[in-house]
Amino acid sequence: MAAANLGSPLKSLVRLLLYAGFTLPLMPVQALAVLLDFPLQRTMPLWYHRHCCRLLGFQVETRGRKSTAHPTLYASNHVSYIDIMILGSLIEGSFVAKAEVAGWPLYGWLARLQRSVFVERRGRKAVAHRDEMSNRLERGDDLILFPEGTSSDGNRVLPFKSALFSVAERRPRGEALLVQPVSIAYTKLDGMPMGRFLRPLFAWYGDMDMGSHLWHAVGLGRVTVTVEFHPPVTVDDLGSRKALSDHCQARVAAGVAAALTGRPMLAPEGAPASV
Repeated sequence: MAAANLGSPLKSLVRLLLYAGFTLPLMPVQALAVLLDFPLQRTMPLWYHRHCCRLLGFQVETRGRKSTAHPTLYASNHVSYIDIMILGSLIEGSFVAKAEVAGWPLYGWLARLQRSVFVERRGRKAVAHRDEMSNRLERGDDLILFPEGTSSDGNRVLPFKSALFSVAERRPRGEALLVQPVSIAYTKLDGMPMGRFLRPLFAWYGDMDMGSHLWHAVGLGRVTVTVEFHPPVTVDDLGSRKALSDHCQARVAAGVAAALTGRPMLAPEGAPASV
């Protein structure tokens, strides 16, 4: 059967109506919590994303142990905007997003409500945005970073940009920052292993239109997403920002390959001992 014929328009319509009916009433509640600096601003997104996963047909399987230290910088591969919901259902933290996301309809508002840190890659604002990340970490907030700098087709992990790990060289609260590599892989559709030709149906990359992509993705069935938390490390463990970036990329790539093939993960050569 052709991939284009796998989806159900009725399923897409019902799921998106439920999603909208669940999301829109909660937005002013979260906005008020952020405005008044209530603790709810940190806990509500976790609860919200877990319910969104159920409403939209995503089942999350986890491997490894998530860091219990705060702050922690999570470094994950990036497949789709759907990653936000998946990781947001597991991590009580805020995302580091490129500055243009702030202007997206709906998703830009949701990103602001989750207290995302918007960063410029170049220019004078880049230093100020790195300082904002440092300030958030200093306050004990966990941050989630996508070091590839873009999204992929779901079948591979792109090289990590070491410049995005510059905040890891700082020492919030006087201690080396814990960085935890995280792998995310879209592995099954309705309980059956997903091949390399189906995974890009859930990946969002290139010049894809988000609206039509979301409509098709949520009508395809029940999707299993595998998330693996790898042992945390610090820049002190690896010796440099570049080595930290390379280590995280190797760990994440190995985790994605293991999830997609069903084989045990092989630790990268020269990996430091688990923390």
